[in-house]
Amino acid sequence: MARRGVPALLSAATLVVGGLIAAGPAGAAPAPAAPATHATPTASATVPTHRLCAQPAHPGYMACNAVARTDVKQQLSLKRNAAPSGLGPADLQSAYNLPKTGGSGQTVAIVDANDDPNAEKDLAAYRKQYGLPECTTANGCFKKVDQDGGSNYPAPDAGWAGEISLDVDMVSAACPSCHILLVEAKSANMDDLGAAVNRAVTMGAKYVSNSYGGPEDSTDTTSDDKYFKHPGVAITVSSGDSGYGVEYPAASQYVTAVGGTSLKKGGSGARGWTESVWGTTAGGEGAGSGCSQYDAKPSWQKDTGCNKRTVADVAAVADPATGLAVYDTYQSKGWNVYGGTSASSPFIAGVYALAGAPGSGDTPASYPYSHASALNDVTSGANGTCSPSYLCTAGKGYDGPTGLGTPNGVAAFKK
Repeated sequence: MARRGVPALLSAATLVVGGLIAAGPAGAAPAPAAPATHATPTASATVPTHRLCAQPAHPGYMACNAVARTDVKQQLSLKRNAAPSGLGPADLQSAYNLPKTGGSGQTVAIVDANDDPNAEKDLAAYRKQYGLPECTTANGCFKKVDQDGGSNYPAPDAGWAGEISLDVDMVSAACPSCHILLVEAKSANMDDLGAAVNRAVTMGAKYVSNSYGGPEDSTDTTSDDKYFKHPGVAITVSSGDSGYGVEYPAASQYVTAVGGTSLKKGGSGARGWTESVWGTTAGGEGAGSGCSQYDAKPSWQKDTGCNKRTVADVAAVADPATGLAVYDTYQSKGWNVYGGTSASSPFIAGVYALAGAPGSGDTPASYPYSHASALNDVTSGANGTCSPSYLCTAGKGYDGPTGLGTPNGVAAFKK
């Protein structure tokens, strides 16, 4: 039974499909409109974007949290010695102080709706471009299944295919030696997506990324127990792309809710990169954050502005203005620049995998709270206006849009 209403937090202005990529979730009617324009503190100018997944037409469906730049020319191939637009694996490894080795034998699962018929082929093109090891079905690194664990794949969808490309590329960037399990739910209904999460865990994945969300409702705690309560498994979820406000399943007490930042090379510190919140004080776009209406506050969260669960826990780059190079050819034209917290969730799942298998009875969302000093504290930017202000405005220590901060190596993601 459908359990969730249309994502009210995602405005009609941003939940559009147009320009270069078409089609939304199966059963959904796309709503063409002018591309959204995202302005960020670190960007020199606004950038035009559109959401990859259209607003669902029926209750109970989720929207993916990926956005595409529409001002960057898509290319199926590059000229000799040319590099794709957007940040690549070496940039992210530098910005987040990640080891170039590690994660061998670890499996990161990606849960998405609908099918990407070109997922393996596009992944191969991304990894070849950046000199990453091959990750194919033939060598055992890549596996694609339906939510029942078989090969009866759901209907293809261009928007979710772009989401899938973003997800597998970000896992590859974070953890080039990790295996990737893509589990495709037959629809964007929360119950199908939840069944896909359970399938990923049944198949042995210790790290599961989810890059979608919708508004909270009173059944969330039931969904928590059915789909997200998996001790010993690091489950990451995008915090949302509509600025201040909370989505589910990021609000689940059992997951690591991943916010988003703007990331730029340079700065006065030894790190060589600067970060701020993805969003503006005007709100309406940027990383999601705030207080859950229904989910209990986990014991490791100590902030005082929310009686219940606070979103987010950690963050990584998500701003399309400082976005990621992604290769996607299903009803798309190859190299793109994508963003959204759909980028930060799979990236953090890959960082968990680099850190090593969680304790068998642990909720790995708690790990960063024991190692906050091992994160880059993001102290500038906002995703809206709110009270108390830390829920939407970055500052020293914990804040809503970026949680405890961004990875500085992998120490914060270990027990």
